[in-house]
Amino acid sequence: VCRGYQDAGPCPSCSGTAGGCPWAQVSARCQPVPVPQRYCRDVYRGQLASVHSAARNQQLQQLARTYSYRAPWIGAVTSRRAGQWESYWEDSSPWNYANWAPYHPIQVFTTCTTLSTRDGLWRSRVCFQLRPFICQY
Repeated sequence: VCRGYQDAGPCPSCSGTAGGCPWAQVSARCQPVPVPQRYCRDVYRGQLASVHSAARNQQLQQLARTYSYRAPWIGAVTSRRAGQWESYWEDSSPWNYANWAPYHPIQVFTTCTTLSTRDGLWRSRVCFQLRPFICQY
């Protein structure tokens, strides 16, 4: 049910699995976004995680917290397209949920997105910052 990139149904809980999760994996190795994109594709045949519900957001927040206190990359990008700023998922899944922190997303230049392990909110960041990341597969 959880393979792929859209919430087709409920996913197994990630709690009680010592950080393991059957549909997502956090890498504690800090990398700029282009590296995790390749890593998720090459190692898991997946993508940086997309989030389509509050429940999935909370699961990923809890999973990430078991690996690092630093907010990891997820697969949301904000950029200017056809003259307008928009946020979208790298995996091309529908943009049907958002959990932005106040004053985010930043709409000055193209940004990537982190998921806070502290409050679960998303924040725009320069894509070349070194951060952990979440792959989904």
